[in-house]
Amino acid sequence: MDWIAAPDYWLSRLVVQRGLALIYLLAFLSAIREFPVLAGERGLTPAPRFLRAVPFRHAPSLFRLRYSDRLLLATAWLGAALSAALLAGLGDLVPLWASMALWAVPWLLYLSIVNIGQVWYAFGWESLLLEAGFLAIFLGNDDSAPPTAGRYLLIWLVFRLELGAGLIKWRGDPCWRQLTCLYHHHETQPMPGPLSWYFHHLPRPLHRVEAAANHVAQLLVPFCLFLPQPAASWAAAVVIVTQLWLVASGNFAWLNWLTMILAVAAVDGALAARWLPFLPDPPPHQPDPPVWFTAVLWTVVALVAVLSLRPARNLLSPAQQMNRSYDSLHLVNTYGAFGSVTRVRHEVVLEGTADHELSADTRWLPYEFHGKPGDVRRLPRQFAPFHLRLDWLMWFEALRPYSPSPWLRSLTHRLLTDDRRTLRLLRVNPFPDTPPTHVRARLYRYRFTTRHERHTTHAWWHRTPLGDHLPPQPRP
Repeated sequence: MDWIAAPDYWLSRLVVQRGLALIYLLAFLSAIREFPVLAGERGLTPAPRFLRAVPFRHAPSLFRLRYSDRLLLATAWLGAALSAALLAGLGDLVPLWASMALWAVPWLLYLSIVNIGQVWYAFGWESLLLEAGFLAIFLGNDDSAPPTAGRYLLIWLVFRLELGAGLIKWRGDPCWRQLTCLYHHHETQPMPGPLSWYFHHLPRPLHRVEAAANHVAQLLVPFCLFLPQPAASWAAAVVIVTQLWLVASGNFAWLNWLTMILAVAAVDGALAARWLPFLPDPPPHQPDPPVWFTAVLWTVVALVAVLSLRPARNLLSPAQQMNRSYDSLHLVNTYGAFGSVTRVRHEVVLEGTADHELSADTRWLPYEFHGKPGDVRRLPRQFAPFHLRLDWLMWFEALRPYSPSPWLRSLTHRLLTDDRRTLRLLRVNPFPDTPPTHVRARLYRYRFTTRHERHTTHAWWHRTPLGDHLPPQPRP
């Protein structure tokens, strides 16, 4: 094995870099859409207040110099423009040092956003994007062959991502070891997709096969990513197929898509290229990376090795934590998902009324979200890899019944005052002309309808009211 360069992986690098640029683009567009409303100057959890309360070392960000919504939007639009340029191939049209700088800028910009995003950016795939984005700085461009060490840094990331997700399941909820978690998961997952109803109604023996296959894919296959070819390519294929299954069954922002993109680093690009007739034959000649680049890369390898000690120790720990960053730059993190699976789905539904006096006959009209379940007759939509942060936080809100978060109270206030920026994040505003006199948060028990119920009612969901999560709030 050539520990300097891996010319056969030119296609793998191309796919990883273009795919990562696309995810960056979606992430910046999501920030443009939601950040000012969620964490802006007058957001639900204002970033300026957070910046005053948290020291720099815990949340380094360019916005330490100054925060305003205009600066945030300018930063996000700049990141989106650079991401689009990298997606179009700009990184391969400039010298190697300039390509590294181009990849470093979106990483720094997105880090600055994530570190002040608070609860809205506390998802594992935010750290995953930042860690992958940092490693992408050192993958080189068409001026040189793909660096072997850079490729293995990506494989190490995929290994920790998949193994962490497998171990947290095996150690966590007993239903994973009993192979019964998927009796519930497709129904209770944060944001079901258009096929989730059908996945939920698969025969129970097939659900057990799903769970067993997940254990194989996440506990055994990750070790095969380090094997010689073609075994590593087959292991990457298993990871990709598993992630495609998750894409089909739910909405997990860009987690599954980015995992697939990163897994391509283990694929033998030369072998794949021979099956794709539109690619150049012979492949483009790329010289070994320059000495200075190799020296920088091995310095990064040493840094990642040191920073990997705590995440690796966490993987081996019976008290394993998931989705934690051990450094404020999110350079090397620990990952995991669904260490426990909820058996019952609760939903918080925001409702308003135009009545000035409340009574048992008061008519309440619901606000509808884009992604979270609401209208029982509406088929869940596919939004991933785009991230709907407000919809996701509404799922977490339902996990704490009758104990409303401060940000939910702020959200109801925005609805009562007819805040147009906030209303643009919703799918349906039942009060388009005059704001409601009262808004409440109602807690419901949701479940997928049975096949018979679906046939007779044409509804995807059945829901049962449980009470007020937040009692009626009057218009100020």
